[in-house]
Amino acid sequence: MLQTNILRENREDILRRLEKRGDNNLRNLVAEVLNIDKKKREKQAESDALLAEMNQASREIGSLMKDGKREEAELAKVKVAEIKAKSQEMKQEFAALEEALNNVLYQIPNVPDNAVPAGKSEDDNEEIYSEGEIPDLGENCKPHWDLADDYKLIDFQTGVKITGAGFPLYMGKGAKLQRALINFFLDEADKSGYEELIPPFMVNKESGYGTGQLPDKEGQMYHVTEDDLYLIPTAEVPITNVYRDVILNPSDLPIKHCGYSPCFRREAGSYGKDVRGLNRLHQFEKVEIVQISKPEDSYKLLDEMVEHVKGLLKKLELPYRVLRLCGGDLGFAAAITYDFEVYSAAQKRWLEVSSVSNFEAFQSNRLKCRYRSEEKKTELVHTLNGSAMALPRIMAALLENNQKEDGIVIPEALQEYTRFSKIEKKK
Repeated sequence: MLQTNILRENREDILRRLEKRGDNNLRNLVAEVLNIDKKKREKQAESDALLAEMNQASREIGSLMKDGKREEAELAKVKVAEIKAKSQEMKQEFAALEEALNNVLYQIPNVPDNAVPAGKSEDDNEEIYSEGEIPDLGENCKPHWDLADDYKLIDFQTGVKITGAGFPLYMGKGAKLQRALINFFLDEADKSGYEELIPPFMVNKESGYGTGQLPDKEGQMYHVTEDDLYLIPTAEVPITNVYRDVILNPSDLPIKHCGYSPCFRREAGSYGKDVRGLNRLHQFEKVEIVQISKPEDSYKLLDEMVEHVKGLLKKLELPYRVLRLCGGDLGFAAAITYDFEVYSAAQKRWLEVSSVSNFEAFQSNRLKCRYRSEEKKTELVHTLNGSAMALPRIMAALLENNQKEDGIVIPEALQEYTRFSKIEKKK
């Protein structure tokens, strides 16, 4: 959530940067925020003046009683009671203005960083880095959904029977490869200084609002209506909410956490060839990395997180590229995002496997997560997160890119986790 004072003081710069998102209504929402904010500050000034008047009248009562002027004191008491009643009305009006202000602020996305390019869609994203050789497997290579069937790794149809489309059943060496990837990603995060957490896999509404999933992505989240809980779309949500309503010491920062979780996304409206197999699921596994930092350190830490994900893909021997997302493709809460895509040799296209984002103070303002500066003032922290990594498309690319005539080769970095170097067809 944007900070009203910063919006007020830097209106034109913020509007210029918000234009990168391509939403013409944002200018109107900003104007509405500033209008309500003005009324709120005016109401606060009236309330302060009324409080000063009430304090003065209360002091007068004491003096009148001391001087024996009981009749005048009684009249002063009536005046104080009237002021109190009026003050209570003002408090209610102020609370209504504050609620109205937050309702509009919740509709305004984060302000893109200056480095974010303008653009309308993923077609306008900037490729800033690539590494690895794209394999040429010839015309007989198979997509991962066929390989998963041939090698008895994933049963999509039984997943449909048990739950529905988008809920695959992993089995045999497919399940072992899945578990190997999770442990590999967690161990690599540990080596990079991230403390592991196992968070709850459901969150309450306050947590959803805290990290920006609500109200923006309400339609994409699975909602347990009886308990008013949401299945998490990523471990970022519960891990970041550990620090909701917390004031940190400067010595605590940066905080680095990682966590594995299943992720649940409704993905309403997704259909077509691009969602076959593991390409788009309602339930999938992911290891997330999260950092909480001082504002002046967050972009250096963002670069470190990007390098961490690069290292994972290099060890997995997958060709990949890094994209800086344009304003039109940027997530609601992010100030800047780098997407990682691996190349699928059989599908002959790029698959997104990670997003690394800096949210600056957007989430922490909602979370009321602050730190006490050296001047003993409380300031909002910056929050960052990244997928390190999401498993489905990583597994898809591993299966497709490493297929040979006699089996599927496992990258060397994973072999200590899988305890096998090749997947061979079951006889």
